[in-house]
Parts: sequence; C-alpha cells; structure tokens
Amino acid sequence: MNQPFNLPVEKEQLKSMSVAELELLAVVIREELIDSISKTGGHFASNLGVVELTIALERVFDTPRDKVIWDVGHQTYVHKMLTGRWDEMKNIRKIDGISGFPKRTESPHDLYDAGHSGTSISAALGYAKARDLRGLDHACVAVIGDGSLTAGVAYEALNAAGIRKTPLIVILNDNDMSISRNVGGMARHLQNLRTSSSYLHFKNKLKRGLESAPKLGRGLETLRDAVKYALMPAAVFEELGFKYFGPIDGHDISELIEAMETAKAMNRPVLIHAVTVKGKGYKNAENNPDLYHGTGSFDPAIGLPASSDLPETYTNIFGMTLLQLAEEDDRIVAITAAMTDGTGLREMRKRYAERVVDAGIAEQHAVSFAAGLALNDMRPIVAMYSTFLQRAYDQTLIEVCLQNLPVVFAVDRAGISGSDGETHHGQFDLIYLSSMPNMTVLAPKDGVELKEMLHYALKLGTPCAVRFPKGNACDLSAWGRSEMNGKMEKIVSGSTNAILCVGTMCEAGLAAHVHLKEKNIECAVFNLRCVKPIDEKRLREELSVFDKILTLEDGSISGGVGMRVASILAETGHRIHVKNVGWPDRFIAHGSIEELKKRHGLDTPGITGTAEDFFEKKA
Repeated sequence: MNQPFNLPVEKEQLKSMSVAELELLAVVIREELIDSISKTGGHFASNLGVVELTIALERVFDTPRDKVIWDVGHQTYVHKMLTGRWDEMKNIRKIDGISGFPKRTESPHDLYDAGHSGTSISAALGYAKARDLRGLDHACVAVIGDGSLTAGVAYEALNAAGIRKTPLIVILNDNDMSISRNVGGMARHLQNLRTSSSYLHFKNKLKRGLESAPKLGRGLETLRDAVKYALMPAAVFEELGFKYFGPIDGHDISELIEAMETAKAMNRPVLIHAVTVKGKGYKNAENNPDLYHGTGSFDPAIGLPASSDLPETYTNIFGMTLLQLAEEDDRIVAITAAMTDGTGLREMRKRYAERVVDAGIAEQHAVSFAAGLALNDMRPIVAMYSTFLQRAYDQTLIEVCLQNLPVVFAVDRAGISGSDGETHHGQFDLIYLSSMPNMTVLAPKDGVELKEMLHYALKLGTPCAVRFPKGNACDLSAWGRSEMNGKMEKIVSGSTNAILCVGTMCEAGLAAHVHLKEKNIECAVFNLRCVKPIDEKRLREELSVFDKILTLEDGSISGGVGMRVASILAETGHRIHVKNVGWPDRFIAHGSIEELKKRHGLDTPGITGTAEDFFEKKA
C-alpha cells in the first residue's frame, strides 16, 4: 500500500494531514490492530469500531492539555498508538508490557485510570470544575459507549453537568453493544435516534444547502433544530441540559472533526452522538461483536474457534449446572449485568429466555432486583464477575444480607483474572463478602465440587456466594470425595504439618504434598470449603494438633482467610505456627494468570518451595 506518511504516526502529525490521508491512516491502523491483537489477545471489536473516532479526537484535542477521559478504557488501543506507543502494541497486556486500559503512569496522555464503566462523565466533570476554579481554558471530554449508559452513575453525572452548565463535551460512541447486546429504555431511545430516517434525510439535504449557501447558515441551523424535534423523538440529553449533535456517522472523519471542533468552541455542555460499528473492518467481528469483544490470540484468517470447541471451564460448568437446576425448579431466575455469555448463561437463555435477565451494566440494580425476586418466593442467581460485584457492595450488604434473602451469587473470575490487570482481578471478594452478616461464602476445589456447591447453596435459603476462578476446571476426584455439607474436608491425613487450602488452591496444595512426601516431609491437606462462616469449633479440633499450618488462598492476604484462621487458632492456647500465602496487599499488574502466579510465588513450584522451607525450618 502506497501511503503519504511514515509509521508510526504521532498525534502531532494529524493536524497537517488531509482528510484523505486520515482515512488512509484509518485503514492502516485497522490492519495493525488485527495483526497485533490476533497475536496478543485483547479487546478486539471495540477498538476496531473507534478508529475514525479516535483519529478525530487526537486531531481536534491537544492532550494532555485537553483532558480526554475514556469510559472503561478498553477501547484506547488506537489512542495509545497515536500517543507514542505504536511500537509497544506488540506487548500490550503482556506481563511488563503496556496495559490494555488507560494508565497514568504509562503516558501523560492517559488522564484517568479506568476499567469499570460509567465513570468517565463524572471524572471529566471533576476535571472541568477544577479547570474553572483555577481559571484555565482547556477542553474536558468524556468518551462513553452506549453500553456504559446503562450504568446509573452515568446519569448522575449527566444530571450534574447539565444543571451546572459547566463546559463539558460528552462523546457518545453508539454501537448498540456493551459486551452483550444492550438492553433497556435508553437503548431503545438511542435506537430511535439512530434510525430516524426522516430526520437523517432532512439533515443531509440541509447540509448540502449550507455548503451551497453559507450566508444562510445561521438561519438554516435554527431551522434544523426546530425540525429535529418535529421529525424525531426529543433527545433526552437536551432535556438534561446538553446541546445535542447527532446522530452522526462515527466512521466519517470529516463529520467527526467538524462536530468536535464546533463543540470545543461552545461554552456549555455538549453531547456528540456518533454511531459506529463494533468490529468494523473485520467481518467476523462485525457479525459477532460479543464473541470478539475480548479475545485470546487467534489466526485472523480463520477467526476464533466455535464455543463447542472450547475446553471445560468453571464458567461452562456453572452454566450447564444452572440449566439443570432450572429444569428442576421453575423459581430459579438468572440475573447478569451485560455478561450473559461471559457468565455461562447462553444455554439457559436459549431454553428459558424469560428466566434469564440481563440488567445491563447496572450491577446495583441487578442485586436489588434479585432481592425483590427473592421476597416473592423466587430463587435468583446473580451471575457476575468478582470485580463487577464490587460495584454492588452496598446492595449485597443491605438489600440481600440485612434481609437474609435466598439470593445465590455466582462469583466468576474470582482471584487473579489475567491480562486485563488491576481493575479486573477478583482478589478482594473473599474479604468483602466474608465481612457481611448472614452471608455464606463457598469456594470449590474443582469442577465437580462447584456443581455440588450450587445445589447446596440453593437449599440454604439464605444469602450465599459461590466463588470460582477463570480458566479450565481441574478434577481432584482421584484424591477421594466426601459429602458436600459445608464443612471442612480432610483430603490427606497427617500429624505434624498441614496445608489448609481455599478453593482451587487445593490443586497446588496437593502437588506440594506429593513433592514433600518424596522428601520425607509429612504434611496433611485440608479443603476449607466454607470460607464464611468458618466452623471454628471443628477448625480448632482438627488443626490444633499440628505444629505448623500453611494456608493457601487465591485472594488478597491482608484481611484474608489465612489471617482469620491464624486468629482463631491463636485462641486455642496451643503453640501453632501459621504462615499465610496469598496475593500481596497491593494491586496486581496485568499478565497471564500463570505468569502472575509464578512472579508472586503462587504457582505450584512457588508454593511447594514455600511449604518445604516452612516445614523444614525449626520453629
């Protein structure tokens, strides 16, 4: 391809490039995205959809002087490429490489560490208020997707910005998707705006008139605003105090630049509604944007494997078990937050569509909604990633636990979740869920026990969370099984040393036992099973006979399960040495799960070495 510019292109070059050159750059960037993400994995369809939008943004706004805040931030790959990180894309999301999200420590052009949706308008409004108080004049911009508009905090911010009349630009990237298809009234409203053919026809005709008769421009613009409300549903954004521009073609660089430059010159809140195609430029992603939202590495010539070709994961086991339970009990309703496929609910949705509720990116609403279902004798299952359940902490505590309601939380991606990094790891759920009165917290050691725990949780009739990690499920049946009764399980007997495992850390604990046995180091292994409430009586009886106890958990060590166990055993009066192994008390960077476990000593060799040193060392 002959191109009139050299790569990599920096944002400073964009101002001198013609629209034709910018359009060619968009083609080049898409080729680079397909090549790099197919090798590293990452957020694929979302970044393909914002190429032209990002080029226009980088052309019009002068970051870091202008403050551009990206909602969620998973769609900032093009932004990174145009702000000095083009060559680093080959290491994106890899350990010690650049992040897949905005990172202030990574570049001055990244103004806000994001990762969860709905927050950009609030942050941009905060930037704008600080600007006004300091007497500065830079632009403040929030780039938010239509999926993120299902998050309640986005409306809180829109309401606040409109009331204050603070100069602020909101760019709505409308691709009719979050991760799964969007749901709710706002999605329908945007669809009406997006497809109002009478207005779009009038708008295009008026634009041609403005170009041919520039002196009539101001009068025709007034006419356009009047006709807009006559031909299409009134944009709710106007009622909130924003000047509404749109809908515009989010892949038309010229139109995007014009809208952004106009908005930048206005001294008031402005919302630009840009309609884009998620996955644009890669047909598989355009046809299946939810499948290609976030990917591992793949061959771009072939695409991703069919879901039936995937190995058995904890998520798949949860989904199929829930389907079986739903067949047996018509009171079961599954609730998720824009993650129907990601949380394993695809098959249940096919069979019982009316009993699978996608709340959108509205975790707080999802949990309160579950509470209402439970109060009317239903059995709600809230299927949510650990990192996103954090956003509904108060609803879980007050709406569910305070009322002691039979809501089951299927907490997926518990522990370290991999290359999405700090904002997506689930290392805190053991701590915050265990702090809630009336809550039972279960952690299965393998896929079989996950099935058993789901049956057990539904029979409890009280709040219960079953937490399980990302990845392929192991099967520890060869070590024997005992009835799933919520009590601690002894897997291997011993008398001097013991390893107490939480959930899937049993696999590493048992591997350490095998290694230690070869070195004639005696070691019992226990599966805690029920993290909250811990059966303190049995814990004292079973563990007070040991000299040394090593606890293993896939969660933050500070305030974690191991510390609670050590505290309980200290009350026995026996001289027991307890060593806790878990994730350190800090945010864990991105990288593969295997790499991160190795770096922090939580892989099997690391745990084995720690156990050997601990048990051999004289107290």
